[in-house]
Amino acid sequence: MPTDLPLSVWPTAQQPARAQRKGRYVELSGTHPARMLPAIAQRAIASYSHPGDLVVDPMCGIGTTLVEAVHSGRDAIGVEYEQPWAELARGNLAHARSEGATGHGEVICGDGRHVASLVDPAARGLVALVLTSPPYGSSLHGQVKAIPGAGVRKSHDRYSTDPANLAHVGLAGLLDAMRVMLTGTAVLLRRGGFVAMTLRPWWRGGRLIDLPGALARIGEEAGLVLHERNVALLCGLRDDQLVPRASFFALEQVRRARARGVPRLVTAHEDLVVWKAP
Repeated sequence: MPTDLPLSVWPTAQQPARAQRKGRYVELSGTHPARMLPAIAQRAIASYSHPGDLVVDPMCGIGTTLVEAVHSGRDAIGVEYEQPWAELARGNLAHARSEGATGHGEVICGDGRHVASLVDPAARGLVALVLTSPPYGSSLHGQVKAIPGAGVRKSHDRYSTDPANLAHVGLAGLLDAMRVMLTGTAVLLRRGGFVAMTLRPWWRGGRLIDLPGALARIGEEAGLVLHERNVALLCGLRDDQLVPRASFFALEQVRRARARGVPRLVTAHEDLVVWKAP
């Protein structure tokens, strides 16, 4: 992998996630366990596409990519495997239109690995940007509520109970699926179009899994050219200070690791890996 890639730091958490979504997304959007920060989507769409362009998200979840695209005058197509999330994405697009969004968006319920065959063939070779984020596992941060005398209760922390969902296929299965999906996106892209993916490493069995590095290589194997690897901050910046925005569960995992004598820090950014169509 090239070592001289352009790199920049994106201050995408100057506002907390809840504040970024308030009024812009329907209330039920909070039930999805792993939503892309709207500010990340906004920055990526502004950086790698222009008004009137077509943006695609093969794993669109509640439709963050789609909502931010149509608000910025782009058209957008999303693919979502789970029917409930697909319906929620459609609800968010309808809300965006009611708020004056000028772009057109649609959601297809299907397997994002096969995005090239799900999207209208007329769109092949026309897509300016594919922007997405893969699932990192079956259980994510979700929501937490303090129960007096009973600690905390976790909810909305799972994508799905369907074993075919990519959240359940393990690391090797996820990498294979991303190889298929990235090969398909290369068919959709126009010349010089971009694929951008938010990724982060995670701990498993005491080992740090470098998902961004693995997928950077897989994208190149799929025929894309590695273009940038950016840092999208998950913490705020105030002068020379960082404003933590880590979830309760992220902090709890670090506390438990340190209690076992394992040095661990809270993740404060996501990698945004960007490829370009040759």
